[in-house]
Amino acid sequence: MRYFLILIMNLYLIQISNASECEFSKWGPNDEIGNANLITPESILKASKLIKTGKVYSLGITIDANTPAFPPRSLSLQIVQPNQQFGNKPFPNSTYNDDIFQGWFGIGSQIDGFGHLGDPDGIFYNCNKGKDFAQIDGLTKLGVETIPPIVARGIILDMTDHFGVEYLEAGQSFSVKDVKAIAKKQGTPIQEGDVVIFHTGWIDAKFETDPILWVSSEPGQSPEVARYLASKGVVAVGADTSGLDVVPPEDPNEPYQGHVILLKENGIYILESMNTGPLVKDGVLEFLFVLGQAKVKGAVQMIINPIAIN
Repeated sequence: MRYFLILIMNLYLIQISNASECEFSKWGPNDEIGNANLITPESILKASKLIKTGKVYSLGITIDANTPAFPPRSLSLQIVQPNQQFGNKPFPNSTYNDDIFQGWFGIGSQIDGFGHLGDPDGIFYNCNKGKDFAQIDGLTKLGVETIPPIVARGIILDMTDHFGVEYLEAGQSFSVKDVKAIAKKQGTPIQEGDVVIFHTGWIDAKFETDPILWVSSEPGQSPEVARYLASKGVVAVGADTSGLDVVPPEDPNEPYQGHVILLKENGIYILESMNTGPLVKDGVLEFLFVLGQAKVKGAVQMIINPIAIN
C-alpha cells in the first residue's frame, strides 16, 4: 500500500513538473492569435506603402480531386441542381447550380492554425491541452475563425537564386546562414510583423510533373531556421512546398519540427503551397500581403488564396 501511494505521488509530481514547463504566450494566457497581435493600423499603413505598380498576384494554387495532398487528405466536388428534376424550375426567370464539397481543408494552398499541431503530450499553443478543446465537431479554441485578417509586409526569400539552381532537391534544407545571406543580397531584411515565404522552385518543378514526389518529400527549412524566424517576430512563414519543413527531416525523430517551433511554441502561422513562381519571375520580392481566410468555426486548417500586391 505504501509503495502504491508513493507511486501515485511521484506520478502526480511528474505531471505538475510537466505542466510547469509550459510557458504562457507573451501575449497573455488567454491569447489565441499569437504574433498576429503585431498587426496594427499603423503597421498596415506602413506596409501599404510597398505598393508601387498595383499589380496583383495570386499565391494560391488551383485544386481539384487529383491534387496531391498529405495522406489521407482528399476532396470531391458535386454540382447539383436542387428541385429542378423533370423540368421543374425553382424560379420563373432562372435556373441555377449549387455545389457540394466533401473533403479536407488541408489541401493545396492553406494556412495552419494553432490548433493544428501540439507537442507529444498534447499541449498546443499557449499551454492549451488538446483534450480540453479538440472536439469531434470542431475546436472550441484556436480554430481558424480566430485568425484575424493578415495584412502585412510580405517578402520572398529566393532560395533558387542563392543556390544557383532551378529548384532545390527533395530533402535539401537551408540554414540560418543561407537565410541571412539571401535577405542581405535581396535588400529585404526580415522585420518584426513580416510574412516570410521561401521560394524553392518546388511547385514549378514538381507539382504537375511528379505529384508523388511532390507530396512525399520536399526541400525546406531546418529547425534552426524556424527558431531564427521566431526570434525575428514574424507573423507567418510559408513556402512553395506542401509542408514548409524539409522532408525527410534532418532528425528522423523530429519530423515537421518547424511546425512545433512556429505554431506551438511561438504563435506563428504557417502558409503552405504558396505559388511564388510568378512573383520571382517578375523580380517582386517585397510586397503587401493580404489574407482573409474563410471562418469555418472550429476548423484546424483552411484552404486559402492569399494576395500579393506589388
